[in-house]
Amino acid sequence: MEAANKLVSFGMRAANNNTVISVGLVGAFFALSARSMHQQNTIEALEAEKASLIKSNKATKQTMWDWKQQLYSEADSDSALVPLSRLRAIYGESPTPPKIAEEVTESARAKFVV
Repeated sequence: MEAANKLVSFGMRAANNNTVISVGLVGAFFALSARSMHQQNTIEALEAEKASLIKSNKATKQTMWDWKQQLYSEADSDSALVPLSRLRAIYGESPTPPKIAEEVTESARAKFVV
């Protein structure tokens, strides 16, 4: 009981002491400053990664566009394995010919045979 009373009285004196309060506030300020710096560094790293990903995505889109154009130019020749009209239908750039629509419908029916 005596120890508890001494502990309580020490706590009351510390709570009324401006030095203890100031040290606590300065400690909290430094802790918040350190956390803020860490968060700022994380934000900067994420922004750099975002810029890198955007650049990579643009390069990938350009490469895919180039490949698609090359595929179209190869399909436009006489010795093409897949005709240009079929490629355009696959990529959704022209209306689907009835033959392709019939093939899709027949394959869908075959899958649902009971």
